[in-house]
Amino acid sequence: MDKQMMTDIIVSTKVEKGLTWETMGQDLGMSPVWLASACLGMNSAPAEKAEAIAGYLGLPDEVATALKAFPTKVWDQAVPTDPLIYRLYEVVGVYGDTLKEVIQEKFGDGIMSAIDFSMEVDKIEDPKGDRVLLTLNGKFLPYKSW
Repeated sequence: MDKQMMTDIIVSTKVEKGLTWETMGQDLGMSPVWLASACLGMNSAPAEKAEAIAGYLGLPDEVATALKAFPTKVWDQAVPTDPLIYRLYEVVGVYGDTLKEVIQEKFGDGIMSAIDFSMEVDKIEDPKGDRVLLTLNGKFLPYKSW
């Protein structure tokens, strides 16, 4: 079973059972963001987590095996058209250089890791319209000189 087939099975089962990533994450003791990313095929899951996810959803061992497989992280390089994804793309386009300047001013020449990394999505209720709070937490990795 490849990652795409795994994702299709997991997402359809999630929908059939009326589950959310938040509920699944709480029940499994996992970050809902990491859980969604693994189930969408962008991260590999350690054996115990893969087996817990498949067991929780009542899915066969092949799904757990696919969850454990190392992904090839490839995505469409075209400008996204989904409005939510496009807005995130727009944030990086508009503020990417600004973030780079501020990060490097504070830390030096380097990057924020997307490997030693966590992310949270929170809802902040506001009378003027609810707000989305994204927290990206990555280790700073300085460039080496040699």
